[in-house]
Amino acid sequence: MTPTRKKRLILISLVIMGVAVATAIFLTAFKDNIMFFKSPTEVSQNDYPENRSFRLGGMVKEGSLQRLENSLKIQFTVTDYGADVTVEYEGILPDLFREGQGVVTIGQMRSDNIFAAEEVLAKHDENYMPPEVADVLQTEVQQ
Repeated sequence: MTPTRKKRLILISLVIMGVAVATAIFLTAFKDNIMFFKSPTEVSQNDYPENRSFRLGGMVKEGSLQRLENSLKIQFTVTDYGADVTVEYEGILPDLFREGQGVVTIGQMRSDNIFAAEEVLAKHDENYMPPEVADVLQTEVQQ
């Protein structure tokens, strides 16, 4: 093999290894940042990522909102009319948050089967519902 060919082979090998390393880093970062959407039925069947944040969506159950005095801590129930999950959130709720409306929460399940929400997202007008919530509710109503 001539020295020129040897240099080309080494250069091509380094480029291929660089692309492989960059692809591996990209896929690892993508895997760590993916966030799953789960319905209350899936959560009640223990079908959720443990020790990772995920989105929980459904309707806020009527009569389930409880505010703790002298605190911003709130508990409410999210339902898809097939199962219920208790959610605990500490912070200021969106202005449009209320019982009987669609909601998406982001957080983790605790060992006491309460979803500890880090963020609560409420629908923005009376005709909108997050697509994931609408699909889950439609599936539950059909069953």
